[in-house]
Amino acid sequence: MSFVIGVLGLAIMTALACTLPGTFLVLRRQAMLVDAISHAILPGIVAGYFFTHDLSSPLLIVGAAAAGLAVVSGSEVLRRSGLITGDAPQGLVFPALFSLGIILISAEFTDIHLDTHTVLVGDLNLAAFDQLTIAGVSFGPQYLYVMAGLALINAAFLAVCYRPLTTQSFDDEFARSAGLRGGMVSALFMLLTAITVTTAFYAAGAVLTLALIIVPPATALLISRRVPRFIVWSLAVAVGGAAGGFAVSYLFDAPTSAGMAVFYAAIFAVVFIVRELVNRPKRAPRAQRAETHTDSPAI
Repeated sequence: MSFVIGVLGLAIMTALACTLPGTFLVLRRQAMLVDAISHAILPGIVAGYFFTHDLSSPLLIVGAAAAGLAVVSGSEVLRRSGLITGDAPQGLVFPALFSLGIILISAEFTDIHLDTHTVLVGDLNLAAFDQLTIAGVSFGPQYLYVMAGLALINAAFLAVCYRPLTTQSFDDEFARSAGLRGGMVSALFMLLTAITVTTAFYAAGAVLTLALIIVPPATALLISRRVPRFIVWSLAVAVGGAAGGFAVSYLFDAPTSAGMAVFYAAIFAVVFIVRELVNRPKRAPRAQRAETHTDSPAI
């Protein structure tokens, strides 16, 4: 497999792996949980380094994933309590964890350059250099198969738990009363989200991972409000944006991750403008009827 094809495949698989949980994160209005995870994984990285003293150890990734799981679990507990809504749970959890990481660094590792970027720098081209070679034949980047496996796991989970996830996203109280095991499903979903985000950080970086999780579902919502079609459109935008963004970056010799993020933003902008142009004639008669009704004299 050529290097260019390998990077393209890695980009597409990373996009699919991120977009699958991203669909329900957007429906549940928890999309910015990804940004919270990107900040809150610091204590997990510090803990991993404490045991290994090796910046290249896989244990740092494991620690980061554990810290990410702490963020999503804490946020979910606060959200399901009903006492705190919106993005407030993330705002309560991740500053504490991020600050804990800073305290640990200042107390133990002041002479080491240790932060989230040390481990989770995220570059598709660099990640693609680690090739899977069997009997002298290259089968592409090793991380391509990691992300492909993660995408399959996410797809299988969403297929099995589609009904409770959908019901929870729109009416959590009804899901509980219907006995859909919302707590277990939600916990597993948050676990997969934490693993997906942390794993994608290595390949794509925090900014592109955020774009991959949010932009395709947000774009799909402008196209369809029916959940099955919404998911299909999300995946289509994910694949199209990854391929198009990679192609533009390759042609103009631009950074791959940045080029993909900009291309996704361009797709969203185009769909948004087209939707506004299509809906504007429909809104005008409604506004006129409302104005006529308001101005009519009372009898």
